[in-house]
Amino acid sequence: MTRDQELWGVALALLKRHGDQAPVKVAERIGELATQGQFDGVALWQDIARHLDRLLAPPEKPM
Repeated sequence: MTRDQELWGVALALLKRHGDQAPVKVAERIGELATQGQFDGVALWQDIARHLDRLLAPPEKPM
């Protein structure tokens, strides 16, 4: 499994578990890690946030 596939899986699992609160949970986790100085963790959760944003984005309209 690629890293990208893992990130999609984590984003999807968060969405299923937390519903519309998933972005809040991700932001909280990023904040916790930043406060602890765990910047590798921050980068990981920012990647997860980007994937979650793409899951939540409205579908693009065809041209």
